[in-house]
Amino acid sequence: MSGQHTAWTSDPAAPHDGDVWDLVVVGGGTAGIVAAKTAAGFGASVLMVERDRPGGDCLWTGCVPSKALIASANAAQAARISDDFGVTVGEVRVDFAAVMARVRRVVGTIEPIDSPDTLRESGVLLSHATARFLGPRSLSLSSGEVVGFRHAIIATGSRPLMPDVPGLTDVAAMTSDDVWDLTALPARLLVLGGGSIGCELAQAFARLGSQVTLVEAAPELLPREDAAAAGLVRSALLADGVEVRLATKIVAAAEGVGGIEVTTAAGQIISADRALVAVGRRPGTDGLGLASAGVAISGLGHVLVDARLRTTNRRIWAAGDVTGHPQFTHVAGVHGSLAASNAVLGLRRRVDTTTIPRVTYTHPEIAAFGVSADAPGAKVVDLHHADVDRAVTDGDTRGLTRLVLDHRRRVIGATVVSPRAGELLGELVVAARSRMRIGELAGTMHPYPGFGDAVWKPAIQAVREQLRQPSTTWLTGRLAAWQRIRHRSRSGARGQR
Repeated sequence: MSGQHTAWTSDPAAPHDGDVWDLVVVGGGTAGIVAAKTAAGFGASVLMVERDRPGGDCLWTGCVPSKALIASANAAQAARISDDFGVTVGEVRVDFAAVMARVRRVVGTIEPIDSPDTLRESGVLLSHATARFLGPRSLSLSSGEVVGFRHAIIATGSRPLMPDVPGLTDVAAMTSDDVWDLTALPARLLVLGGGSIGCELAQAFARLGSQVTLVEAAPELLPREDAAAAGLVRSALLADGVEVRLATKIVAAAEGVGGIEVTTAAGQIISADRALVAVGRRPGTDGLGLASAGVAISGLGHVLVDARLRTTNRRIWAAGDVTGHPQFTHVAGVHGSLAASNAVLGLRRRVDTTTIPRVTYTHPEIAAFGVSADAPGAKVVDLHHADVDRAVTDGDTRGLTRLVLDHRRRVIGATVVSPRAGELLGELVVAARSRMRIGELAGTMHPYPGFGDAVWKPAIQAVREQLRQPSTTWLTGRLAAWQRIRHRSRSGARGQR
């Protein structure tokens, strides 16, 4: 959280000019921390270079603060609808300063896991500096040292993208980096971008009491997600009072009499007190001197890596957002472990990109992975959550489970819209990684009543559909007939004794 962290300095045992390290990790976010700890655990000498503070976006400006904010927003919403459950409460009053103070406390509770002290205890030497590659096996630190390395990992993450809209920077538009510096709840908030970050924060601020307008240039929210699932999230946002404007492009922004005014391509004016930009992220590769190191990047600035996360320099690896792989903390963590293992131990582990889970933490959540429902040859099984008893008891049946099966009826993809959908998805990811057929999932006992029924019931449904196939009904009919014959034969034999 910008301006809210405790200052730190480099390890007292600072790197010396001319040192050669087994591994230098550039960047102290999730990918860098996991990589550094993993390599140090193998006995390697590890130097981490971090210019700001360990923990990265996830801890300070992403996953942790946003989920803490969402928890407060959901609590406010639960109080508003308490009458539906036979519970009467007084007027709902949101103390935004207290909300943000709680967000900071949550961050402070988790921060020690990624702290400089914890890294040092793990055997990682930490340098508070910026790094620039001088050649294929050396780099310079802004603190003055030049160090060598046997291997290096680039883990410099990404940062919010600010679109090239005239006037947008002049109106002090916020991003997910600095929205946490707010001290007062905006009466009117404009959110630009209908992806995961935009939808999560739009709903959270609406539930906290802001009048929110969400603008998305694409025809639908969450354009990478299943259309039916994204539609359920859109309905939830509308129910919470968010004004959603789709297929709307912003072409200009300026300070107006009533606050910020943005102009759409259609000539409409949208007014707000503050604007939050959430239209994507760009990789943090500027100023690293990658060309000097022989490390190639894409046209968008991502470090080019192979399936083992090795760059075009065989001694340099990359992990996390900077690679262009899906920008999730769990991906960064797996990347860090894999890159460090391959670099330090000489292993040849490969990244699995087929079962990467993703979750948008709105209410309800939308979680998905793998092959989409419109893939050629895919078999799709749907369950609407009006048929999930736990959803009925909890008074919210806005949900959907969509399983995608291959020709052998193995799980190869899924979308779940539900409370705690991210937790439900885990079982399906395991099913896909183990190449499980749907019958095995249907045969697994699930506790009742639970949201796990949202996974189990469509599996049962798929098995029943299979049993209704002509070939299957013929076979089961023959088996049943054979059992009747055996029963009659045994009964007749007993009667003759």
